[in-house]
Amino acid sequence: MEPVLDKARAGQKLLEKLMNAIPGFKGYREKELRRDADRLQREHMALRLEACKKPLDGISVAATRSGELGLINDVETARKRLDKLANRIRYADRGYAGFFAAVKVDEAALARLYQFDVALIDGVDAVQAAAEASATGPGAGVRAMIAAVDALDVRMGEREAMLDGIR
Repeated sequence: MEPVLDKARAGQKLLEKLMNAIPGFKGYREKELRRDADRLQREHMALRLEACKKPLDGISVAATRSGELGLINDVETARKRLDKLANRIRYADRGYAGFFAAVKVDEAALARLYQFDVALIDGVDAVQAAAEASATGPGAGVRAMIAAVDALDVRMGEREAMLDGIR
């Protein structure tokens, strides 16, 4: 159910497993694992979004040669929004209060946040599919890609609202 988190748990060394037996430390360690898994997942999504810019290069060259200035504007809009969204995902707040912080985030809230982040992958898949389709039908394809990016950006806004509710 939580693929990245499960891999992080499986990678624990013997010393970490022993430390997890210390009362109170296991919860702290679990939050650290969630934090690391969240960061890795968001970095992976951001890299996939940045890779979606590659089909735009060919479209831009073809549009320049054919003099389709409207398409070039759409390509640049898509490129800028992809950059903005990739950075928004990469540098999103982790929703985690440190071990000694005055405000603690409960683990159930962290689990919901992690599940929300995993669901964001569907949005990244939609952007990637639109990027691939844009090569066959550049005009409508690029606009569909912009729509997919905008939809994922809205979901990121929902993530930020969710974080505000748990802090």
